[in-house]
Amino acid sequence: MDRSSKNRLTPHLLPRFAGDTLFDRIARAVCRAGCLPRKELYEAWEVARRVHRRFQGGRVVDLAAGHGLLAQILLILDRDLTSALAVDLRIPASAELLTRELQADWPLLSGKLSFKEQNLNLLPLGPEDLVVSAHACGSLTDLVLERAVAARCRVAVLPCCHDLDRADQGGLQGWLDGPLAVDVTRAAHLRAHGYRVYTQTIPGDITPKNRLLLGEPL
Repeated sequence: MDRSSKNRLTPHLLPRFAGDTLFDRIARAVCRAGCLPRKELYEAWEVARRVHRRFQGGRVVDLAAGHGLLAQILLILDRDLTSALAVDLRIPASAELLTRELQADWPLLSGKLSFKEQNLNLLPLGPEDLVVSAHACGSLTDLVLERAVAARCRVAVLPCCHDLDRADQGGLQGWLDGPLAVDVTRAAHLRAHGYRVYTQTIPGDITPKNRLLLGEPL
């Protein structure tokens, strides 16, 4: 199965996820909802697993959340998370359908998850929050990092769609390709603001934009 496919997962694909693993159970709920591209399922799963290994507890805030799948998988993985907030300028109408299918298998989600349509600049954040964002396009990743640093909270981003005309490349473009220079500069920015930085990747067959940047205040 092509994990990078943008084709929607539908009930027709349920037999592909017939196992007893946690991933298969989540995938079946996504298939029943029939609203998400295959790529988004695998991205959210791989990011959530890596975030969960580093950070537990608090409130997870999924920025540029779309359907909020990343936040919901983190809630499933970590029972110590107090709540989850999925925020975007526009929440897709089908997000309710996906949430309903996941809640059918994990009822605890209904008491912990909420959605909000709001400008990310106006959202209050606190030091106990865990801010996550998968493929916030271009400068939106920098906004997510900026908001997290201002609140002194943990953060994890999977950047994409680097705008090389506007992004800070840190003067590294003579050594590194543009997108990598931008992400290295982002990691250095976190360190300069008193963060411990972790750099990882998710599998490249899901997306070539696979660099995961995590940070926590010292």
